[in-house]
Amino acid sequence: MSIVNLKELVDAGFHFGHRTSRWNPKMKPFILGKRNLIHIINLKETIRGLITSYKFLSKVSGSRKEVLFVGTKWQAKDAIVTEAKRTNMHYVSERWLGGTLTNFETIRKRLKRLEELEEIENNGSIQKYSKKIISSLTRERKRISKNLEGIKRMEKPPSVLVIIDPKKEHIAVKEANKMGIPTVCLTDSDCDPSLIDICVPGNDDAIRAIRLFLCKIADAIIEGQQPSNNIEEDSKVLQESA
Repeated sequence: MSIVNLKELVDAGFHFGHRTSRWNPKMKPFILGKRNLIHIINLKETIRGLITSYKFLSKVSGSRKEVLFVGTKWQAKDAIVTEAKRTNMHYVSERWLGGTLTNFETIRKRLKRLEELEEIENNGSIQKYSKKIISSLTRERKRISKNLEGIKRMEKPPSVLVIIDPKKEHIAVKEANKMGIPTVCLTDSDCDPSLIDICVPGNDDAIRAIRLFLCKIADAIIEGQQPSNNIEEDSKVLQESA
């Protein structure tokens, strides 16, 4: 299955890990060696992880399940938003709010509040308030929107999390594990792969590597969304409704 080739990965700097002093020994199976005190990631393991991720996410999206993209480090933000929108999925690119998964009802209340604030701005009814109150409501709307914009349409917890740097996003990983939600992660040499479900070893600091990873993940989701991949699912629905 040709998802990606070695040249693409090398050109994106996928093989560069962190300094050897920062590594997590649990990543040893994915490390090829070291060069100038930098761990070199085994790209054969990367390809294996990408193929596994591709098949899994294609199947997930083909079953009409939802995916949440998570990446709040500056190198990942733009690509997270771009690929999530390309797949019509959800994303968190600013700050992961504790309880996003484990206390979802509270998050839904915040989203409901955001809807209310946006509505009074759009229909002009906000103008009946004083300038001070208008300013306060506008700040509130911007604050909520900044953190929750990417999950406005998410009415229930997602079926899968796609994460850039599970070490940085450890709260998201912890919540996903608690909820039994599978995680697909771009995992550098300083991460703990035992905490995630599908590990794609690679450089989680290089913008080109992050973009390549997310592009392949998005391609898998889009492939699963194609009508030809939903025939089996549609047949099940018809049988159940008969």
